[in-house]
Amino acid sequence: MSRYPLLDDIELPAQLRELDSAQLPQLADELRQFLIESVSASGGHFAAGLGVVELTVALHYTYNTPDDRLVWDVGHQCYPHKALTGRRDQMASIRKQDGLSGFLKRSESPYDAFGAGHSSTSISAALGMAMAASTQNSQRRVAAIIGDGSMTAGLAYEAMNHAGDVGADLLVVLNDNDMSISKNVGALSQHLTNILAGSLYGSLREHGKQVLGKMPQIRELARRTEEHVKGMVVPGTLFEELGFSYYGPVDGHDVETLADTLAKLRVKKGPQILHVVTQKGKGYPQAEQNPIQYHGVSPFDPAQGVVSSGGKKPATYTSIFSDWLVDMATADDQLIGITPAMKEGSGLVKFAEQFPDRYVDVGIAEQHCITLAAGMATEGLKPVVAIYSTFLQRGYDQLIHDVCIQNLPVLFAIDRAGLVGADGATHTGAFDLSFLSCIPNLMIMAPADENECRQMLTTGYRHSGPAAVRYPRGSGPGVAVDPALTELPLGRAEQVRSGQKIAILSFGSLLTEAQTAADSLNASVWNMRFVKPVDDQAIASAATDHDLLVTIEENSVIGGAGAAVANSLAKQGISANLLHLGLSDDYASHGTPEQVRIDFSLSAEQIVATITARLAEL
Repeated sequence: MSRYPLLDDIELPAQLRELDSAQLPQLADELRQFLIESVSASGGHFAAGLGVVELTVALHYTYNTPDDRLVWDVGHQCYPHKALTGRRDQMASIRKQDGLSGFLKRSESPYDAFGAGHSSTSISAALGMAMAASTQNSQRRVAAIIGDGSMTAGLAYEAMNHAGDVGADLLVVLNDNDMSISKNVGALSQHLTNILAGSLYGSLREHGKQVLGKMPQIRELARRTEEHVKGMVVPGTLFEELGFSYYGPVDGHDVETLADTLAKLRVKKGPQILHVVTQKGKGYPQAEQNPIQYHGVSPFDPAQGVVSSGGKKPATYTSIFSDWLVDMATADDQLIGITPAMKEGSGLVKFAEQFPDRYVDVGIAEQHCITLAAGMATEGLKPVVAIYSTFLQRGYDQLIHDVCIQNLPVLFAIDRAGLVGADGATHTGAFDLSFLSCIPNLMIMAPADENECRQMLTTGYRHSGPAAVRYPRGSGPGVAVDPALTELPLGRAEQVRSGQKIAILSFGSLLTEAQTAADSLNASVWNMRFVKPVDDQAIASAATDHDLLVTIEENSVIGGAGAAVANSLAKQGISANLLHLGLSDDYASHGTPEQVRIDFSLSAEQIVATITARLAEL
């Protein structure tokens, strides 16, 4: 007998829609068990998906996907969706090279209506689809599914404000997994939702509008009375003010009621919002109790849960930053640590515990995060913005307009720079050196090892203007870290190997590969350290004493550190044979960092082969 008698017969949502609604709870139970077994074996995002099993089943049961559009926010919660849309047999390959993406990806499936890896994009994208459907006289329906965390971003409210203004036929499902509902309140709210979503209430409401339309003052009084009454029992007043009809909160784990409510809302006109309350990690006790630990997991035994491997782990660049932040905050009481909702990922946990009054989490609001730091800096504080490279892209205007034009002393600790592995293109920090290098007043550094990372953070923090230190995910080469808060000489590179004919200028994390390649080629190597100001003297020496000048960086070769070297040569009037190695004009796939590095020909062996081929052309 099959362990999944219903799930095994469902390859696509059309088959799901053939079930009786009374069978949906069993299907949800089977899907949740499948996810526990699948993700515990393969690794990946875990708790978020378990929390939306019933919601995913209800959406695909109610909406005619893929003709109707479901737009999932971020993608952490997309695993149940993937399992129900023809990809269940491929789930073991998720986040692995040539396997399924861990996020939504349009090229992967017609059921992935919009690609996503960053948060808070779903409502804007869904509104665009809804407006397109109206323009095309199409009857397809559109729903955006967004979490309460993603609703901290301004982009979500910009989209809702516009949706309310144009009156688009759009459903926003707010997945709230940070509040609980007691049985009494839950029963009351569910009763209210049934009333508000039902046809009787809707027809009475519209008929009342028509009657009162001829009596504007009375109609306004009725409108205000309705809002105040609803505002006393449901938290939807804000959404109503934005032009949405609010329904909820409802139990996000009652799949039959969800399906019934969604069926009623699907046919309604105008913008609607359904507030669904769920529990992250639902159905797996350890994940319910610790959803942060079980947000993303490596393979584990589901009978035991995630178990610490024990022993001392190599220091990561994130942990280097974490220790430095605490040490510098101890030395300087003007330091403020700021993050856009990435306390754990960016290494601010210890800082937040020891300096709670100097720790600021702005939520998923990168633009506000940067301008907030600028405002603090004008008043003599020393903000340190801890942010992923790929998320810094979202605050680019604020970086230029609010920080750098005013030359304010804000330090940007840029984590996950370069290749990140399994998260793929949406999280790869491929462009920061390119988009930062062109900004006046900004000092930019890229460490080659752990100790250098700490020294650069100190250098940037004590700099009189804006500074950025970009460092990769994971551990470095294992260099011992000096606990002193030591600065580096400004704009000075370090020659780490002397050779002949070939000079390799390495920026950041690829120094080990550069040195290995240099050993085979008898090449000279410089650890450049600073991307801006770049060391003109080192570049001139390397160019004039060698036949070939090679730049290496884990960043796009277009406009990156190699371009800074070319600009330096041009400024100095020096002609040189140049070879730029880095990330080519393409997006990174998902896989291990080592695998993806090979995709871009950046292993030591590939570097040797590329340089040898260029030498042969000279």
